[in-house]
Parts: sequence; structure tokens; C-alpha cells
Amino acid sequence: MLERLFKLQALGANVRTEVLAGFTTFMTMAYIVVVNPAILSETGMPIAAVAAATCLAAGLGSILMGLIANYPLALAPGMGLNAYFTYTVVKGMGVPWETALGCVFISGVAFLILTVAGIRQMIVAAIPRPLFSAVAAGVGLFIAFIGLKSAGVIVANPATAVALGDLTTPSAALALIGLVAIAALQAWRVKGAILIGILLAAAAGWLLGLSKFTPGAYSLSDLSATMFKMDVGAALHLQGGMGIALLEIIFVFLFVDLFDNVGTLVAVTKKAGLVQPDGTIPRLNRILTADSAATMIGAAAGTSTVCSYIESASGVTAGGRTGLTAVVVGILFLVTLFFAPLVQAIPAAATAPALVLVGALMIGSLAEVDWADPTVAIPAFLTVITIPLTFSIANGLAFGITSYAVLKAVTGKLRKGDWLLVVLAALFVIRFVYLAKG
Repeated sequence: MLERLFKLQALGANVRTEVLAGFTTFMTMAYIVVVNPAILSETGMPIAAVAAATCLAAGLGSILMGLIANYPLALAPGMGLNAYFTYTVVKGMGVPWETALGCVFISGVAFLILTVAGIRQMIVAAIPRPLFSAVAAGVGLFIAFIGLKSAGVIVANPATAVALGDLTTPSAALALIGLVAIAALQAWRVKGAILIGILLAAAAGWLLGLSKFTPGAYSLSDLSATMFKMDVGAALHLQGGMGIALLEIIFVFLFVDLFDNVGTLVAVTKKAGLVQPDGTIPRLNRILTADSAATMIGAAAGTSTVCSYIESASGVTAGGRTGLTAVVVGILFLVTLFFAPLVQAIPAAATAPALVLVGALMIGSLAEVDWADPTVAIPAFLTVITIPLTFSIANGLAFGITSYAVLKAVTGKLRKGDWLLVVLAALFVIRFVYLAKG
């Protein structure tokens, strides 16, 4: 049965290696079960319910990817998108979290429609590759900034906007110790370094009295606090109908999810030797379909947009070549579902170092930008810098795409095939004008 489902022999794989690869990938990305609830709970969502929803979305999403697309790609709620959901949509725009989940569900439906119509693939082809790298790096800075701020390492300052906090406070000290621990574990190439670092910092937090660990009875009924709480009707009526607010939210969910997936797909499939000689990725439509379905499942369960994880590369390094690796990851997340409510006992200062370290890993994508070419370097820089400084991925995308199109146009390097890029840039200009008048 496994041979029929996953074509193990044809892809040079075997069951033992695929299972080992699945365990490896799970260990490197299991931190999301702790970090995602820590971020989304700031919207008012119950942390235990979000933890359970995270496990459910990651588990079912990864299994779908394995069965539908037969790729060793694991899925989970995306870092950066969860921050956008919390800090921009809910806290910044004042959108209730139920309505925001409705937006995520609508975006999942839109993803599926655009995939079937082939439009998603057109958009991927239209966006310059350097901006993929810039968005990833900008989101990395965004996440790291949130981590440092939540730990009290960075604080608000009326004179300089931000300043260094009091590092002698228990919260800041614990975060810095956790940061050193995770960094050391990663330097030693320990599998699951981020998760182990979080647990070590959490244990220290309990000893310091930063969190009250009171084990008690819990059940999967905790999931009901967010399950099917998405309000699609309210999402469709944001600011009086299908207006700028709804379109902007869905636009960001769509684009960042696209960038995450394409970047991850290229990295993981190249490492696994699954890319065709012409550079195309086989079964791309199936990959995007699985991703769309996972996002809808995640929204229904109670979490932000689900996407593929670059940590999947660790499983590929361990020998994973088929969807069986992803299925194993999914099963492990579903098993973790039974322990998800325990994340309530983990203090915020213990998860902050994970945000900083994940941000650091995402910055590495800037090596792919041609910094010697101003028409590429300037849009990339504007993208990177505006995302954390404006607390908005949408603004980073807007600055990057608009400046790229303008610079290519004034230097005579704009091609006929760039029409969709020009359309996107024009829409962003209209957005800037709308925001200024609003």
C-alpha cells in the first residue's frame, strides 16, 4: 500500500528512512506548538485552544500534503503570518479575532480558486525573485522585534521611539539566557534546538516564579473555544462590504503564503533532487491545492494561515524523499494534540528567544539579493526595512513591488511580460492614496 501511495522505489526511498526523516522534521518545527499560541493569544484567543488548533492544522495539513502531492513537505501555521494576524489585523485594525479567522478562511478559498484557475502560478511568475528573499528577511526582522519587545529587552521611548530595556528584570534576563541556550544548541546542530531551548527557559521561568505551573484535568474539548468560531459573514462586511480592508488582508495572506511556499519548495525540492532539469517543480498544482485546503482547515480549527515549513529540509537531509515523510510529521502533530493545553504553563519570556532565532534564520535569504544592482537592491531594502518599522507586511510588499516597477520602468528594463507587476504596483499606489485620505 505504501509503495502504491508514495512510489518509494521510484524515488529511491524506503519506509525506515522516511519515518526517520519525519521524526527529524517534526523535532525541528515542533516549537510552533508553543510559539504560535503565544502570539495569537494576544488577540484574546484562549491559548490552550490555539495550541490544540495549531496541532490539528499542522497534523492534517502535513498529511494532506503527503497524500495529495507526495512531497516531504510539512505544513503548520506560518511564522510572520501569525504576527500579521495578531498585531496588524486584530490589534492594529481593531478586527475581532473571529472576523480575522473568517478572513483567513476566505483567503484559503481564494487560494484554491486561484490555484485551479492557474492564476496563483501567474502571480508567482510575475513577482521578482529578489523580493521573495526581501519579504522573508523583513518578516524575520518583524518576528525578532516582537520577541525582543515581548521579553522587555526592547521598550518604547518617547525620545527615540525604542530603547534598551532593563536587562536585570527576570523576564529580560530569562529571554537572554534562553537566546544563548538555543543559539548554542543550534551551533552544536542539536535536533529540535528551538523546542529544547524553549523548554529549558520555561523550566527556569517556573523556578523564578514567572509562570504558575498547575497541572490539572484537560481534554480535547479545549479546542471548542476556537473551533468553527470564524465569522466569514463579518469578514465579508468589513468596512461596509468587499472593501479595501478585506482585500488588503486577503492580499497579504495570499502573497506571504505564496512567498513562503515558493521559497520553501525551491529549497526543499532542490535538496531532495526532485526539481526537473528545466527548473520546474512536478505536481505544483497539487502542492498548492494541499496548502489551500490546510489553510481552510486551520481557520476552521482556530489558527492563522498554514504554509509549508523550511524545516522540512532537515527531513530531506535525513533521507526523506516522498510524502510518507510528511504523513509521519502529521501523525506526530496529531499525537501532540493531546498535550497541547500544557503550553499555558510556558511564560512569554521563554518563547521570545525562539522568535528572535527564527528571525535570524530568515535573514539568510538576503544573500540571494544582487546588492550591486540598484534596481534590485533599493526595492529589496525598502521591503526589508518597512515591514518591521511599520509593523505591516502589507506596507513592505507595497514599497518593494512599487519601487521595483518604477525603477525598472525609468531605466528602460521593464519587459512586456511584466504587465502584472505594473498592475500590482498601480494597485499599491491607489492603496497609499486611500490610506492617506482615510
